[in-house]
Amino acid sequence: MDQDKTRDWKFLFNLGGIAALLATFVFRRNLGAELLLLRGLGLSAVPEKLPADAAGWFALLHQQPLVGLTLLEALDLVEYALVGLIFLAVSIALWKVNRSALLVAAVGGWAGIITYFASNQAFALLALSERYTAAATEAQRVSLLSAGEALLAVYNPGVLHQGTGIYICMFLVPLAGLIMSLVMLQSHIFSKATAVTGILANGVILCYFPVLAFAPSMLALPYVLSAPFRVAWYFLIALKLFKLGKGA
Repeated sequence: MDQDKTRDWKFLFNLGGIAALLATFVFRRNLGAELLLLRGLGLSAVPEKLPADAAGWFALLHQQPLVGLTLLEALDLVEYALVGLIFLAVSIALWKVNRSALLVAAVGGWAGIITYFASNQAFALLALSERYTAAATEAQRVSLLSAGEALLAVYNPGVLHQGTGIYICMFLVPLAGLIMSLVMLQSHIFSKATAVTGILANGVILCYFPVLAFAPSMLALPYVLSAPFRVAWYFLIALKLFKLGKGA
């Protein structure tokens, strides 16, 4: 990217770099899984396993709202917003390398992110849990439980199979990252290490779907294997975007 164009996009590159650092160190995906690991270290506020029904989630959200929201992956909303900024900045940086591929990646990635925002039911369940606690009659509680079960049919981290929207997001966002990483290989803007790390991070997470179909007992494996690559990818992207923001 030439110097004049780099200066034009300085703010976006710096913003993308900040987003990448936050995604690396603060708002990592699946913080709920990390929180569950703390149960073994004596953190009694964390349940032994995730609730599977509305009554269980309402009880957890009433007693420990922050823990409940974390386990419902509310913080992933922030992480996906950060990823959206990263994708935008990377697309601009690589735009002249392969415009058609980047257009597909950016549109697909943002479509997946928007779908996730529409599918995550954490705050809606929190609101229902407050109403359930304050309900004066059994009829009201039954009605609120039914509403909660309807939300959990869209997204429930406590069960194996999720609603369609979550699967769309889990496919489109890593696919967008994989396409961008392949474009990085064609350019001299991002390093080969950044490109290869992105290919591994996004390629491994896409293995979620064959594992879901053929080995559901190992469903956590794609997340565990891809996590270090994803963290490293975001960090390497951040370093390069800051350099682009400085006009380097």
